[in-house]
Amino acid sequence: MLMIAPALLAWILSTASTAVRQPPTPPQDEPPSEARVDPSQPDFTLVALPTTLRVPRHKSAFRVTHRFTRPLGQGDVGDLASDFFGLDSNAQIGLEYRYGIVRGGQIGIHRTNDRTIELFGEYSVLQQGNRWPIGLAAYGSIEGTNNFRDSYSPALGAVVSRELGRHGAVYVEPIWVSNTPLPDDVVDQNDTFVIGLGGRFRVRPTVYVVLEVSPRVAGFDPGSHQASFAIEKRVGGHSFQLNFSNGFGTTMGQLARGGPKAPNGETNWYMGFNISRKFF
Repeated sequence: MLMIAPALLAWILSTASTAVRQPPTPPQDEPPSEARVDPSQPDFTLVALPTTLRVPRHKSAFRVTHRFTRPLGQGDVGDLASDFFGLDSNAQIGLEYRYGIVRGGQIGIHRTNDRTIELFGEYSVLQQGNRWPIGLAAYGSIEGTNNFRDSYSPALGAVVSRELGRHGAVYVEPIWVSNTPLPDDVVDQNDTFVIGLGGRFRVRPTVYVVLEVSPRVAGFDPGSHQASFAIEKRVGGHSFQLNFSNGFGTTMGQLARGGPKAPNGETNWYMGFNISRKFF
Protein backbone atom coordinates (compact mmCIF):
# COMPACT_ATOMS: atom_id res chain seq x y z
CA MET A 1 0.00 0.00 0.00
CA LEU A 2 2.85 2.39 0.80
CA MET A 3 4.28 1.89 -2.71
CA ILE A 4 0.89 2.32 -4.45
CA ALA A 5 0.07 5.64 -2.77
CA PRO A 6 2.98 7.67 -4.32
CA ALA A 7 2.24 6.22 -7.77
CA LEU A 8 -1.45 7.13 -7.47
CA LEU A 9 -0.57 10.65 -6.32
CA ALA A 10 1.81 11.10 -9.29
CA TRP A 11 -0.90 9.94 -11.73
CA ILE A 12 -3.45 12.41 -10.27
CA LEU A 13 -0.99 15.32 -10.52
CA SER A 14 -0.07 14.40 -14.12
CA THR A 15 -3.74 14.26 -15.15
CA ALA A 16 -4.48 17.61 -13.52
CA SER A 17 -1.48 19.24 -15.22
CA THR A 18 -2.59 17.96 -18.63
CA ALA A 19 -6.13 19.29 -18.10
CA VAL A 20 -4.80 22.72 -17.22
CA ARG A 21 -2.59 22.87 -20.32
CA GLN A 22 -5.37 21.85 -22.75
CA PRO A 23 -7.34 24.86 -24.14
CA PRO A 24 -11.12 24.78 -23.76
CA THR A 25 -13.02 23.25 -26.66
CA PRO A 26 -14.58 26.02 -28.80
CA PRO A 27 -18.34 25.96 -29.47
CA GLN A 28 -19.25 23.79 -32.43
CA ASP A 29 -21.98 25.97 -33.91
CA GLU A 30 -19.54 28.53 -35.42
CA PRO A 31 -15.83 28.46 -36.26
CA PRO A 32 -13.95 30.59 -33.69
CA SER A 33 -12.64 32.90 -36.44
CA GLU A 34 -16.14 34.18 -37.30
CA ALA A 35 -16.45 35.96 -33.96
CA ARG A 36 -13.04 37.65 -34.34
CA VAL A 37 -12.24 40.84 -36.22
CA ASP A 38 -11.13 40.09 -39.76
CA PRO A 39 -8.52 42.80 -40.49
CA SER A 40 -9.12 42.44 -44.24
CA GLN A 41 -12.94 42.49 -44.01
CA PRO A 42 -13.88 44.38 -40.85
CA ASP A 43 -17.43 45.26 -41.94
CA PHE A 44 -20.43 43.85 -43.82
CA THR A 45 -20.49 46.65 -46.40
CA LEU A 46 -18.03 48.87 -48.24
CA VAL A 47 -19.91 52.18 -48.54
CA ALA A 48 -23.18 50.81 -49.95
CA LEU A 49 -22.15 47.51 -51.57
CA PRO A 50 -22.13 44.29 -49.49
CA THR A 51 -19.03 42.28 -48.61
CA THR A 52 -18.65 38.53 -47.96
CA LEU A 53 -18.12 38.94 -44.20
CA ARG A 54 -20.30 36.43 -42.35
CA VAL A 55 -22.49 37.15 -39.34
CA PRO A 56 -22.02 34.37 -36.76
CA ARG A 57 -25.17 32.35 -36.12
CA HIS A 58 -27.54 34.04 -33.67
CA LYS A 59 -25.40 37.21 -33.63
CA SER A 60 -26.31 40.58 -35.11
CA ALA A 61 -25.08 43.98 -36.28
CA PHE A 62 -26.51 47.48 -36.67
CA ARG A 63 -25.63 50.27 -39.12
CA VAL A 64 -26.55 53.92 -39.62
CA THR A 65 -26.07 55.56 -43.04
CA HIS A 66 -26.23 59.34 -43.43
CA ARG A 67 -25.91 61.34 -46.66
CA PHE A 68 -26.01 65.14 -46.61
CA THR A 69 -27.89 66.48 -49.64
CA ARG A 70 -25.93 69.71 -50.19
CA PRO A 71 -23.60 69.42 -53.21
CA LEU A 72 -20.04 70.14 -52.14
CA GLY A 73 -19.37 72.00 -55.40
CA GLN A 74 -22.29 74.41 -54.99
CA GLY A 75 -21.10 78.00 -54.54
CA ASP A 76 -17.63 79.00 -53.41
CA VAL A 77 -15.59 78.01 -50.39
CA GLY A 78 -17.23 80.70 -48.28
CA ASP A 79 -20.71 79.36 -49.12
CA LEU A 80 -19.61 75.84 -48.27
CA ALA A 81 -18.09 76.95 -44.96
CA SER A 82 -21.21 78.94 -44.05
CA ASP A 83 -23.22 75.74 -44.51
CA PHE A 84 -20.63 73.96 -42.34
CA PHE A 85 -19.51 71.84 -45.31
CA GLY A 86 -22.99 70.48 -45.86
CA LEU A 87 -23.83 69.56 -42.26
CA ASP A 88 -26.56 72.22 -42.16
CA SER A 89 -28.37 70.64 -45.10
CA ASN A 90 -31.07 68.02 -45.19
CA ALA A 91 -29.98 64.38 -45.21
CA GLN A 92 -31.01 60.95 -46.37
CA ILE A 93 -30.65 58.63 -43.39
CA GLY A 94 -30.83 54.85 -43.26
CA LEU A 95 -31.11 52.42 -40.36
CA GLU A 96 -30.12 48.78 -40.82
CA TYR A 97 -30.18 45.64 -38.70
CA ARG A 98 -28.83 42.23 -39.75
CA TYR A 99 -28.96 38.84 -38.03
CA GLY A 100 -27.13 35.55 -38.53
CA ILE A 101 -30.04 33.19 -38.98
CA VAL A 102 -28.03 30.06 -39.91
CA ARG A 103 -24.36 29.26 -40.18
CA GLY A 104 -23.10 31.32 -43.13
CA GLY A 105 -26.51 32.93 -43.70
CA GLN A 106 -27.75 36.36 -42.69
CA ILE A 107 -30.92 38.38 -43.16
CA GLY A 108 -31.57 42.05 -42.57
CA ILE A 109 -33.76 45.10 -42.98
CA HIS A 110 -32.73 48.58 -44.12
CA ARG A 111 -35.01 51.63 -44.04
CA THR A 112 -34.24 55.09 -45.38
CA ASN A 113 -36.07 58.26 -44.43
CA ASP A 114 -37.56 58.60 -47.91
CA ARG A 115 -39.73 55.68 -46.66
CA THR A 116 -37.98 52.96 -48.67
CA ILE A 117 -37.73 49.60 -46.90
CA GLU A 118 -35.34 46.92 -48.14
CA LEU A 119 -35.35 43.30 -46.95
CA PHE A 120 -32.17 41.40 -47.82
CA GLY A 121 -30.43 38.09 -47.32
CA GLU A 122 -26.95 36.76 -48.01
CA TYR A 123 -25.52 33.24 -47.90
CA SER A 124 -21.82 32.39 -47.89
CA VAL A 125 -21.15 29.77 -50.60
CA LEU A 126 -17.33 29.71 -50.45
CA GLN A 127 -14.80 31.05 -47.98
CA GLN A 128 -11.32 31.99 -49.10
CA GLY A 129 -8.73 29.59 -47.73
CA ASN A 130 -6.48 26.71 -48.67
CA ARG A 131 -9.11 25.18 -50.99
CA TRP A 132 -10.53 28.34 -52.57
CA PRO A 133 -8.71 31.48 -53.75
CA ILE A 134 -11.86 33.62 -53.42
CA GLY A 135 -14.86 34.14 -51.21
CA LEU A 136 -18.33 33.87 -52.77
CA ALA A 137 -21.75 34.80 -51.41
CA ALA A 138 -25.23 34.75 -52.95
CA TYR A 139 -27.21 37.93 -52.38
CA GLY A 140 -30.91 38.72 -52.72
CA SER A 141 -33.14 41.61 -51.71
CA ILE A 142 -36.50 43.22 -52.29
CA GLU A 143 -37.41 46.79 -51.50
CA GLY A 144 -40.56 48.86 -51.65
CA THR A 145 -41.25 52.57 -51.49
CA ASN A 146 -43.90 54.18 -49.28
CA ASN A 147 -43.03 51.86 -46.38
CA PHE A 148 -43.02 48.76 -48.57
CA ARG A 149 -46.41 49.46 -50.12
CA ASP A 150 -45.40 50.63 -53.62
CA SER A 151 -42.80 50.12 -56.38
CA TYR A 152 -41.26 46.80 -55.39
CA SER A 153 -37.72 46.23 -56.74
CA PRO A 154 -36.27 42.73 -56.26
CA ALA A 155 -32.54 42.13 -56.77
CA LEU A 156 -30.38 39.03 -57.17
CA GLY A 157 -26.63 38.84 -57.40
CA ALA A 158 -23.31 37.48 -56.21
CA VAL A 159 -20.50 38.95 -54.14
CA VAL A 160 -17.00 37.75 -55.07
CA SER A 161 -14.13 38.74 -52.78
CA ARG A 162 -10.39 38.32 -52.73
CA GLU A 163 -8.59 39.12 -49.49
CA LEU A 164 -5.11 40.61 -49.84
CA GLY A 165 -3.52 38.92 -46.87
CA ARG A 166 -4.12 41.24 -43.91
CA HIS A 167 -4.01 44.35 -46.10
CA GLY A 168 -7.62 44.51 -47.30
CA ALA A 169 -9.88 42.97 -49.92
CA VAL A 170 -11.26 43.64 -53.41
CA TYR A 171 -14.74 42.83 -54.71
CA VAL A 172 -16.67 42.16 -57.92
CA GLU A 173 -20.47 42.09 -57.59
CA PRO A 174 -22.76 41.33 -60.56
CA ILE A 175 -26.29 42.27 -59.50
CA TRP A 176 -29.60 42.29 -61.41
CA VAL A 177 -32.27 44.72 -60.19
CA SER A 178 -35.84 44.47 -61.48
CA ASN A 179 -38.45 47.22 -61.68
CA THR A 180 -35.82 49.91 -61.21
CA PRO A 181 -37.77 52.98 -62.44
CA LEU A 182 -39.96 54.93 -60.05
CA PRO A 183 -43.67 55.38 -60.93
CA ASP A 184 -43.11 58.81 -62.53
CA ASP A 185 -40.38 57.53 -64.87
CA VAL A 186 -41.34 56.81 -68.48
CA VAL A 187 -38.83 54.29 -69.84
CA ASP A 188 -38.37 51.43 -72.29
CA GLN A 189 -36.20 49.32 -69.96
CA ASN A 190 -37.53 48.12 -66.63
CA ASP A 191 -34.52 46.23 -65.28
CA THR A 192 -30.90 47.16 -64.58
CA PHE A 193 -27.75 45.04 -64.52
CA VAL A 194 -25.04 46.45 -62.24
CA ILE A 195 -21.42 45.36 -61.85
CA GLY A 196 -20.32 46.59 -58.44
CA LEU A 197 -16.56 47.07 -58.03
CA GLY A 198 -14.81 48.02 -54.83
CA GLY A 199 -12.06 47.55 -52.34
CA ARG A 200 -11.07 48.21 -48.74
CA PHE A 201 -7.36 48.83 -48.15
CA ARG A 202 -5.73 48.84 -44.73
CA VAL A 203 -3.36 51.79 -44.36
CA ARG A 204 -2.93 51.61 -40.58
CA PRO A 205 -3.72 48.79 -38.11
CA THR A 206 -7.28 50.13 -37.65
CA VAL A 207 -7.60 52.66 -40.50
CA TYR A 208 -8.83 51.88 -44.02
CA VAL A 209 -9.37 53.58 -47.36
CA VAL A 210 -12.57 52.38 -49.08
CA LEU A 211 -13.50 52.73 -52.77
CA GLU A 212 -16.55 51.54 -54.72
CA VAL A 213 -18.38 52.18 -57.99
CA SER A 214 -21.62 50.70 -59.32
CA PRO A 215 -21.68 51.03 -63.13
CA ARG A 216 -24.88 49.99 -64.93
CA VAL A 217 -23.90 47.82 -67.91
CA ALA A 218 -27.41 47.11 -69.24
CA GLY A 219 -31.00 48.25 -68.84
CA PHE A 220 -32.39 51.33 -67.13
CA ASP A 221 -29.54 53.73 -66.33
CA PRO A 222 -30.57 57.32 -65.50
CA GLY A 223 -28.25 59.67 -63.67
CA SER A 224 -24.58 59.01 -62.94
CA HIS A 225 -23.04 55.67 -62.07
CA GLN A 226 -22.85 55.91 -58.30
CA ALA A 227 -19.31 56.05 -56.94
CA SER A 228 -17.92 56.59 -53.44
CA PHE A 229 -14.66 56.85 -51.55
CA ALA A 230 -14.15 56.93 -47.81
CA ILE A 231 -11.78 56.88 -44.87
CA GLU A 232 -12.71 54.46 -42.11
CA LYS A 233 -11.65 53.88 -38.50
CA ARG A 234 -12.29 50.63 -36.63
CA VAL A 235 -12.62 50.76 -32.84
CA GLY A 236 -13.38 47.34 -31.38
CA GLY A 237 -16.77 46.29 -32.70
CA HIS A 238 -17.49 49.76 -34.13
CA SER A 239 -16.61 51.15 -37.56
CA PHE A 240 -16.76 54.89 -38.23
CA GLN A 241 -16.65 55.92 -41.89
CA LEU A 242 -16.53 59.38 -43.48
CA ASN A 243 -17.52 59.05 -47.14
CA PHE A 244 -17.97 61.13 -50.27
CA SER A 245 -20.40 59.99 -52.98
CA ASN A 246 -22.04 61.31 -56.13
CA GLY A 247 -25.39 59.89 -54.96
CA PHE A 248 -27.42 58.98 -51.90
CA GLY A 249 -28.19 55.32 -52.68
CA THR A 250 -27.85 52.74 -49.92
CA THR A 251 -30.30 50.11 -51.24
CA MET A 252 -29.94 48.08 -54.45
CA GLY A 253 -32.76 49.91 -56.21
CA GLN A 254 -31.29 53.28 -55.28
CA LEU A 255 -27.84 52.20 -56.49
CA ALA A 256 -29.34 51.04 -59.79
CA ARG A 257 -30.96 54.46 -60.33
CA GLY A 258 -27.58 56.13 -59.83
CA GLY A 259 -26.66 59.54 -58.56
CA PRO A 260 -28.47 62.76 -59.51
CA LYS A 261 -27.01 64.98 -62.21
CA ALA A 262 -26.63 68.72 -61.84
CA PRO A 263 -28.67 70.98 -64.21
CA ASN A 264 -25.50 71.64 -66.21
CA GLY A 265 -24.94 67.90 -66.65
CA GLU A 266 -21.99 67.71 -64.29
CA THR A 267 -21.72 65.31 -61.38
CA ASN A 268 -22.21 66.57 -57.84
CA TRP A 269 -20.47 65.11 -54.79
CA TYR A 270 -21.94 64.83 -51.32
CA MET A 271 -20.50 64.15 -47.89
CA GLY A 272 -21.83 61.45 -45.59
CA PHE A 273 -20.96 58.87 -43.00
CA ASN A 274 -21.66 55.30 -41.91
CA ILE A 275 -21.52 54.01 -38.34
CA SER A 276 -21.75 50.27 -37.74
CA ARG A 277 -21.74 48.14 -34.59
CA LYS A 278 -21.33 44.37 -34.20
CA PHE A 279 -23.05 42.65 -31.31
CA PHE A 280 -20.53 39.84 -30.86
